[in-house]
Amino acid sequence: MVHSLQKIVGVSLVMLVAACSNDQTYKHQVSGNEDYLKAPELKELHAPTGMILPLQNGEYALRNVAVKEGKVGLALDIRPPAQPLALMTGSRVQYSNNVASLALENNAQNQALWSQVIAAMGQKNYKIADRQDANQTLTTDWINWTREDENAPHQARYQISVQSQGYQNVLMVKVLELKTGDQSINDPASIQRYSISMLNSIIESLDKTQRDLDASRLAQTTGSIILQGGRDDTGLPVVIVRAPYNVVWERLPDVLESIGMKIDDRNRPQGLITMSFKSSSSNWSALNVADPELKNGDYKLQVGDLDNRSSLQFIDAKGQVLKESENNALVAVLQSAFNRSMTK
Repeated sequence: MVHSLQKIVGVSLVMLVAACSNDQTYKHQVSGNEDYLKAPELKELHAPTGMILPLQNGEYALRNVAVKEGKVGLALDIRPPAQPLALMTGSRVQYSNNVASLALENNAQNQALWSQVIAAMGQKNYKIADRQDANQTLTTDWINWTREDENAPHQARYQISVQSQGYQNVLMVKVLELKTGDQSINDPASIQRYSISMLNSIIESLDKTQRDLDASRLAQTTGSIILQGGRDDTGLPVVIVRAPYNVVWERLPDVLESIGMKIDDRNRPQGLITMSFKSSSSNWSALNVADPELKNGDYKLQVGDLDNRSSLQFIDAKGQVLKESENNALVAVLQSAFNRSMTK
C-alpha cells in the first residue's frame, strides 16, 4: 500500500513538473518580489512653523509625473524588442509605424527584388492569398509561428510589398492580423515582434540566394582572388582581398583553418571572427609558404566590406593590430590559402 502511494505521489509530481515546464510565461516576467509596487507616492514636504529649510536646487527636485496606465509587475513583458537583421550588403533596416522594412540600393542586382521576394515566399512555404504584380504587393494566408518563449503558436496574415523610392528599393512587411487560437492580439510589442520575424525570414532567404549566386559566379571564374597589404583610414595595416564581402566571408572558415586558426565564434553582421592560433610546420608545407612567425594565442579578425573588395584586420589578445611586417607576412600565407580553397 505504501509502495503504491509513493508511486502515485511520484507520478503526480512528474506530471506537475511537466505541466509547469510547458508554461513559458516566466520568460516574459521580471524575477524577484513585487514590493516596489506597494511603495507610497511622493508627498510634499511641510516644514514646521519657524523652521528654515536649506536652500533648494531645482536640478535635484523629484517631480510628480503623470504615468500612463500600463502593465506592471509580473504582467509586464520584459522581453527585448525584436530587431531586423541587416544581413545584406549595403542594406538598411528599420521598424516604424507598424511596418518592418528593408532598403537596398536601386541597382541592377536589386532590380529583381520583387521576384526574389516571391521566390523566398515559396522557399519558406508561405502561402500567398492574393498577389498583385503590377504594384508589387501581396497578401499572405495565415502563417504559423512557433516560438520557445510563447505558450502557444501564433498565426499572422501579412501585407508585403516592394516600392521604388528614389535610389532605393524598399521591401515592407506589415501585420494585417495576429492571433493565437481564436484570440486576436493587438499589443504593439507583439505586432512588432511578428512583423520583424517575417521580415527577417525573408531577408535570410534573400541573403542565402545572393551568397549562392556570388559563390557560383566565383566558381565560374578562372582567375584567383588577389590579396595585397594595405592600410585602413587610420593608417593601420590591413589585408586587402579583391573579392566581395559575401564571397570572402564564406571562404574564410576553410582559409583560416588551413593556416592553423581555430574559429571560436563568427558574427557576420559585425564582420567579426574570434579564433585561436597554433603554428604548425605541416600547414606551411601544405601551403608551400614560409612560416609567418605569428605568435600562438587568441586573435580577432575584423572583416570589412569595401563594395567589390574586402579588408582583413587581425587583432591580438591585447587588442593590438598586427605590425606591418606581421601583416605582410600573412598576405603570402593567406594568398596561398585562398588559392587552395578555390580548388576544392
